[in-house]
Parts: sequence; structure tokens; C-alpha cells
Amino acid sequence: MSCSFCGRPKSEVDILIAGISGHICEDCIEQAYQIIDEESKHHTTSDYQDFNLLKPAEIKRKLDEYIIGQDDAKKILAVAVYNHYKRISGKTTTDDIDIEKSNVMLVGRTGTGKTLLAKTIAKMLNVPFCIADATVLTEAGYVGEDVESILSRLLQAADYNTKSAERGIVFIDEIDKIARKSDNPSITRDVSGEGVQQAMLKLLEGTEVNVPPQGGRKHPDQKMIKVNTKNILFISGGAFDGVEKIIARRMNTSVIGFSNDDNKKEIDKENLLQYIIPTDIKEFGLIPELIGRIPVLTYLNPLDKTALRRILTEPKNALIKQYHHLFSLDGVDLKFDAEVLDFIVEKALEFKLGARGLRSICEAILTDAMFEIPSNDVKEYRVTLDYAKSKFENSKMAKLKIA
Repeated sequence: MSCSFCGRPKSEVDILIAGISGHICEDCIEQAYQIIDEESKHHTTSDYQDFNLLKPAEIKRKLDEYIIGQDDAKKILAVAVYNHYKRISGKTTTDDIDIEKSNVMLVGRTGTGKTLLAKTIAKMLNVPFCIADATVLTEAGYVGEDVESILSRLLQAADYNTKSAERGIVFIDEIDKIARKSDNPSITRDVSGEGVQQAMLKLLEGTEVNVPPQGGRKHPDQKMIKVNTKNILFISGGAFDGVEKIIARRMNTSVIGFSNDDNKKEIDKENLLQYIIPTDIKEFGLIPELIGRIPVLTYLNPLDKTALRRILTEPKNALIKQYHHLFSLDGVDLKFDAEVLDFIVEKALEFKLGARGLRSICEAILTDAMFEIPSNDVKEYRVTLDYAKSKFENSKMAKLKIA
């Protein structure tokens, strides 16, 4: 009796499984499984339609699990993403109607969740995702990165599968940093401002781009990969520091709390971003052609004390849950007093760093504990308010002066 695949007799194998008219050994089973697994992966990555398209309400519910608040931004982003992927699925295409792309621009202060929104959407839909930093982009031929390098990162995220990359999501961070440096166009060459905006126009609208797979100009002999950006969704984000003054001037908010027209609603001066319109973005320094190719404009609310407190504990990837897990890997049960969480939130508000500041403050408080505890036989560790205050006051972060 021997294996029907490799021919080895029963004495040379550990397991020999009998079938109707043949036998197979454990090595051949393992090899067959590896072949099936590889073929299955290849089929998945090459399938153009293999993304998890959820309804807008379902997308928002999923986002609620990871991001606190920002309901307006979630709704607008959910609708834009749903319409975009419905468009490329082929269900909405007819001979005489061509649905255009719904690229999105998120405006909000630092640490309010712009990048997290885009990351969570991409993970949820199971599509390639990359983050590009607009601050390093320059016109072709100048020191810095060309606009095409944005797609190099997307190709890497898609394992160089062009079909998969062509339905991915690109998050362009710090898009406000490529604003025009002067109101007078083309007096001097603006290679990292208006020049980059001009270079991005076709990319955002949809065109075939020759992408250097390894990025940049360091490998001039590399073979270019042709990528069509027609079905790539571009989400851009920026803090647009100073745009509130432009909004305030437009709305004429010289009278405290109210506009000059008695029929107009009361203006919330603490959150002027909610009144943002494309004209404000144009006055800030983005060219009209670029704004026209990013038709969906939305804002993120500044985070107040309640929102920051919820961000610490409620989301699936909440910061406190992360630290609990880190300590549990060493067999330690980490506990925080409620006053400690309030202290962390107060300091984050004081430093004006949004949700991103929470991590820095937690690190300042827990660094010594994370350094010492793995070497000691500790089963439970409780963080009190006095301990948190003393550790934070001795940290470098506490020595920073707040403007």
C-alpha cells in the first residue's frame, strides 16, 4: 500500500488516508493545502469586485465603533464612499450617464480624527489604502517628491496588484500646506504650493499615470507601472489654520453671538468650521480647479472635554484598552482611578493637541511603570491621581509652555 500521489509506501509515512480507489499521505495533503491557499489568495487580490460594500447607515455604525462624535463628517463620508464604490461596481453605469468621482475634503483641527476616519473606512471596505503627506510634494524636477509618488505608496499597499490599487483609497494629509503662497498667481514659481496643485488636477479627476514602483527619482532605470486613477477615491485632510478668520469675515460676526441680520440664526463662534464653504478654501489658497475636483467638503468638530473622555475609554481601540492589553501581556491587571482619566483629559485640552495629545500624556505618566513592572513580580497596578500628577510634572512635556 502506497501514496497515490508521491508513491511512498506506508512504512515511510506517518499517516496514509484511504480513498475509494487511492491513498494520500500527510505530506501530500499539506502540499495540496498550500497550493489551494496560494491560488485562493491570488484569486482574491485579482478580483476587481472583491470589496465589502456596505450601505451608508452601516458604514456610519461601523465608524461609531472606532470614532467618537463627528456625526456630520461620518454621514457625508459614508455617502461619498458608498456612491463612489457603487459607481465603480458597474451598477450605476449606463450608455448616456457617467457618474463622476466624489473625492472628499475633511477640514478640522489637529487630533480631531481626519486620518482615523479615512483609515477605518478603507479597513472596513477591504481596499488598499495609503497616506500621502502633501508637505513633501514639489513640482517635477525639484527637490522633493513628485505627485506620482502618492500612487507608488498605493501600489505598495496593494502588493503591486494594479487592478486592486485602481480601486483603492488615498488619504492626502496636510493638503492645506500646498496652499498658494500669494494671492497673485505666477509672479514667482511656487514649486511646493500652486505648482503641486496644478500637478494634482489630472490625478484627482482620473487619468493614466506612469508610476515609479519604487518611488522618487533615486531609481531612474526602474520600469514604470501604468495606473488609471479614474476609480481611486481621494480623501484629503487639513487643519487649514486661520480659515476661521476668513469664515468670520465672510459671516460678519462683529456683533457678539449674532449676525447683523436678525433673521439669521445664532452663530456658534466656538466652531466656525461648521460654516465652511468652498469659497473659504479658495481664499485660503487652494486653486478653484483643485476645489472643483474635490466636490465633497465637510468639517470635524473640535473635541471638548466630554468627547475626549469618551475617546479614552469607549472605542474598540481606545487608549485605555490598549494599555490594559499591554500590561496584561505581562500578567498585570492595570487599573485607573476615575480622577486620573479626568486629569489626562484636562491636560490634553490645555495643550490643544486633540485626541493625539492623549497618547503623549499617557506615555508621560506610564513610562516609568512600563519600564519597571516587567522585571518585578506584580499582579496588579493601580494608577492614582497623585501618582499621575507627579509623573506628568516631572516629564519633559509638562515643561513646555502653552501659548
